[in-house]
Amino acid sequence: MFDRYEAGEQAVLVHVDFADENSKEDLLELQLLVSSAGVNAIDVITGSRQAPQARYFVGSGKAEEIANAVKAQQADVVIFNHSLSPSQERNLEQLCQCRVLDRTGLILDIFAQRARTHEGKLQVELAQLRHISTRLIRGWTHLDKQKGGIGLRGPGESQLETDRRLLRARLKAIQRRLDKVQKQREQGRRSRIRAEIPTVSLVGYTNAGKSTLFNSMTESAVYVADQLFATLDPTLRKIQLQDVGSAILADTVGFIRHLPHDLIAAFKATLQETQQANLLLHVVDYSDDQFQENIEQVNEVLEEIDANEIQQLMVCNKIDRMDGVSPKIDRDESGMPIRVWLSAQQGLGIDLLLSAITECLSKNMVQHSLLIPPRKSSLRGVFFEMNCIAAEGYAENGDWQVDVRMEQRDWNRLIKRVDVNLESYVVKD
Repeated sequence: MFDRYEAGEQAVLVHVDFADENSKEDLLELQLLVSSAGVNAIDVITGSRQAPQARYFVGSGKAEEIANAVKAQQADVVIFNHSLSPSQERNLEQLCQCRVLDRTGLILDIFAQRARTHEGKLQVELAQLRHISTRLIRGWTHLDKQKGGIGLRGPGESQLETDRRLLRARLKAIQRRLDKVQKQREQGRRSRIRAEIPTVSLVGYTNAGKSTLFNSMTESAVYVADQLFATLDPTLRKIQLQDVGSAILADTVGFIRHLPHDLIAAFKATLQETQQANLLLHVVDYSDDQFQENIEQVNEVLEEIDANEIQQLMVCNKIDRMDGVSPKIDRDESGMPIRVWLSAQQGLGIDLLLSAITECLSKNMVQHSLLIPPRKSSLRGVFFEMNCIAAEGYAENGDWQVDVRMEQRDWNRLIKRVDVNLESYVVKD
């Protein structure tokens, strides 16, 4: 079904500078994306315009230049660093006599190569089908003709109509299967919430070093590569934090500027690990000259998936590539951690990060010492069930003496849950 090029083809890259900042793309990023897709860039054609042209996106002269470059270099594909309309793709393919791919199509192709899990493959196919649904014609006129042959002549469904009907049916089938996966994920998430296990989610621009950091913190072997979108499928691991106990660390797909909306919609189930997290570790490659722009792009995507209100701890990664920078924690006016400087690859500052995570997750924690009489021994089972006992013993009069530590919201829920006045058992300082 997919008209995809094979990795290893020769490509002509096209990059246009626009006056509008919102329309600007990064040429270096395009080259990294192309390299990540396994494509060999043999020529780069650049230009500048005030606005895209309706027929070819670029001007007719620049379009002829691209076509001549394709012929001279014997290129197999032309890749634009911008989003093209279906008609622009079709017109450029007719002119260049080769496959034309836009930025969204390139990212989808990389995702298709990276997907490993059943869910990831379904999400990629859903995004590809949505993208391809407006590009079925591809300039091939036979798709507009009605089916011929014995028993098929006469009025009826054209090949294009058949393709569209089958595509709609496939979209619905994939969506049903993804909804089932989403329900399964939600059940697992509810189980973690019931067990009072907080979730810490790694977010950041693609290739910022999230998976390397994930491996350093969990002693895992998640696939790591110096390329864009090395991680596609979410990975969850349990970590132990002092004074907090167990926590779930989630490694998620990297963000990129102008992330295709089809991908945001298709990867909604994956991004829910970010939406439902207690703390976001925003990993930033501080050795990148464009780190500030990357931070802004990540925050835009977080806002788009309604995760911008979640507490963030910035992780300034790759300090081994910077001069005079050592592992440290930056704090705000109240003394809470806001930034941790480290090198995930060298393993420098990981202990500082774990300490900062503990502080961030503990800021809403409360600690109480209680004296509970024997007649209320049922409370002991409740505290053990919540796994919140820091220390315990017995007073001289036989009361059970217990120190508990939990989040403030859980203490408030417990007060409403039990049929006694808990505050009356708290030992006042």
